[in-house]
Amino acid sequence: MRYARQEDLQKLALTMQGSAEGICLVDIEREFSVSRRTAERMRDAVRNAYPQIEEILSDSGRKYWRFPPGSLGRMVEPTLDELTAGHRAAAIARREGDDLTAETLERLLAKVQAMFRADRRRTVAADLEAQLMADGVAFRPGPREKIAPEILSALREAILAGVMVSTDHRARSTGKLSRNARLGPVAMLFGQGRQYLLAWSEYQDDLRLFALAGFERVSLEPDVYTRPEGFDLQEWLSESFGIWRDNDPQDVEWRFLPDVADEAAGYVFHPKQTLERLEDRSLVVRFRAGGRQEMEWYLARWGDRVEVLSPG
Repeated sequence: MRYARQEDLQKLALTMQGSAEGICLVDIEREFSVSRRTAERMRDAVRNAYPQIEEILSDSGRKYWRFPPGSLGRMVEPTLDELTAGHRAAAIARREGDDLTAETLERLLAKVQAMFRADRRRTVAADLEAQLMADGVAFRPGPREKIAPEILSALREAILAGVMVSTDHRARSTGKLSRNARLGPVAMLFGQGRQYLLAWSEYQDDLRLFALAGFERVSLEPDVYTRPEGFDLQEWLSESFGIWRDNDPQDVEWRFLPDVADEAAGYVFHPKQTLERLEDRSLVVRFRAGGRQEMEWYLARWGDRVEVLSPG
């Protein structure tokens, strides 16, 4: 019996095209979650459709299959959905203040589209404009802080290189300027309207969040910075609200009034939240996190339709 799922076979062919070493049966089993026999049928289907496929025998005796570069021709051209996803990602990055990532994605997409034939480029350009307009992501209004591109570039370089930085940083809450603060950057966190750097502070000897908009100077230091052993960013953020976290997370309990309860139920306020409907049809949301200032900033949009039960 032949394997006939066209989308899987196309994906397998593209994977073989993109691999210099080739793809073995074990790779097919793992990638597509199929049995050994199904993996063999998939390989045979691709081999029958594309006789130019190469078979390589490794030193261990295992067989691999791949296509010579360029064998699949236009089959490897990205689809409209794939291009739209790329432009959507660039628009979201720019909207959230990550201009460097947005510009990098836009350059990549421009290079991809430049490889199309002229008639294909015109068609794609028109379809992309219509799809992005319908999506609306690039035009969605909302406040965000301005961050100097050279600050983002220096911090990104420090994170990739794993080195300390010397900074002048102005605190959001007090306006106080700290000069020559030494930090070990871990990650830049881009949220809705506010952006932060997670870094180890030499002065406080602990991980802290620093508003990206507060950096007035960043210079790389020769000293290496290594993340704490076993540090998990996602686990660390699980005790945060949005991307803001206090040193002492608290149990949070919000009650949304009945007229907005259905709307509130459609939100994920925190990845570990629990929801409870009360007899009056109001909705209680519970989770544990820090970041009370960020919560208050967010809850303002709900006005008097939400009651903070905890913390008091």
